[in-house]
Order: sequence, then structure tokens, then C-alpha cells
Amino acid sequence: MVEVVKLLEYSRDVRHRYFKALAKLPWKEPVKNREASFHSIRNIFIHTLNATDFWLDFLLKEKLYVHRRLNTYESMKEIENYMKHVEARLERYTCRLDPQDLNAEYSVKNDAEETIIVTVEDVLIHIFEEEVHHRGELIGLLWQIGVEPPLMGWKDL
Repeated sequence: MVEVVKLLEYSRDVRHRYFKALAKLPWKEPVKNREASFHSIRNIFIHTLNATDFWLDFLLKEKLYVHRRLNTYESMKEIENYMKHVEARLERYTCRLDPQDLNAEYSVKNDAEETIIVTVEDVLIHIFEEEVHHRGELIGLLWQIGVEPPLMGWKDL
């Protein structure tokens, strides 16, 4: 059985490949409105970091997530700095997780405004799934501009 922390580490490695690919593009490409979920490649990439940052506030009982407008990120360096910040928070959290911690339960409201019970593991899987979902969008958008997306198969398959 794959551990959720291994999935998050895999996702981090793939995120870095995508960041490197995006950093090679002329700035006009990642910021162009492509009518996708968050309009541009930049915004989609940042949204996945925002989602992780938001849920880390929840799990860590912190208030470090600052909702910054996506279009205020004006360079890949700014995005990289934010990525490093979020990844450091996630690493700090997961490195101290014990297997029994994954079963801790929380009551939250979902997007349908229903109160549900979730575990830490549920939240971490959601973080992973959110990024995979939007990475699929990035793949399609990169293909549309003639860029081959980075490899992302599990264990480089």
C-alpha cells in the first residue's frame, strides 16, 4: 500500500519538473488567459500551492496562508519563493506525522456547505488529488502551445 506521504513527495518532484518547464517559457505564455479553471497556466500552478497552504493552516492550526490575488505574481522567482514556502510547511508537517496521526478526525464544511468528518489522511489525499487534477489541465494547456509536458509517471514509468 502506498503511503500518503510518498504520494506527496512524488507530487513535489513532479511539481518541480513542471516549474522548470514553465520557467523556460516567455512570461507572456504562463500569464495568458486560456479560459481554463483559473484562466492562466500561472494561476493554475499557484492555485495548487494555495490549496496546500490553506489546508496546512487547517492541519497545523496556523494562520500563515495569505490569500494573494493570483495575478499579483509577476515573475517565476516570486512563484518559486512561494512554492518553497509551501513545500517547507508541508515537509515540516509530514516529517513529524506518526501513522496514528493520520486517523485524527476533524469536522469541516465541504464545498456544498455540508458538515462532514474527515481524517488527516483524507486532507492529505485531497491535497494530492487537487494538484493531480490541475496538473491535467496544465498538460492540456502546454500541448495547446506546442510544449511537451514533463514526465510524471509514478517512479518515472
